[in-house]
Amino acid sequence: MTMKAFLIALLVAVLCAKQVSSLFCYTCENEHSNWNCLKTYKCEDHEKHCITTYNSAWSGKDMEYRITKKCSVDCPATDVNFGVAAHSTKCCSTSLCNFSGANSIKVSYAVMFLGAAASLICVIRAGL
Repeated sequence: MTMKAFLIALLVAVLCAKQVSSLFCYTCENEHSNWNCLKTYKCEDHEKHCITTYNSAWSGKDMEYRITKKCSVDCPATDVNFGVAAHSTKCCSTSLCNFSGANSIKVSYAVMFLGAAASLICVIRAGL
C-alpha cells in the first residue's frame, strides 16, 4: 500500500468515525458550600448540559444556602425570588462549566438598599 492510499484510507476512517464528546460536570446534592461540589462526573451520552441549582432561605436569623450540581438532559434555567427565599437554576454545555456556585446567585439590590438604609437609620437614632 502506498503512502497516498494509506493517507486517503486514514482520512476516510476519521471522517466516518462517530464523533464522541464526553461531557463532564461537577456534581453534589444539597451542599451548604460550593467547596463540597467539586466532584467530577462523566455524563451519560444523552445528557448535554451541566446544571447548578441554588436555593436560599431565611432560617431564623441566618440565611441557609443549598447547592446541587449535576448532568441534565435539558436546560431548565429558572430564577424565582420570594423575598425570604430564592431558587435559581443555571445551565451550561461545556465540560466542567458549572465550577462556580456564584454564577447562579442573584443579588436583590432593593433588599440590599433597604438593609443599608435601615442600618443607617438605626445608627442615626442611636446618636452615634
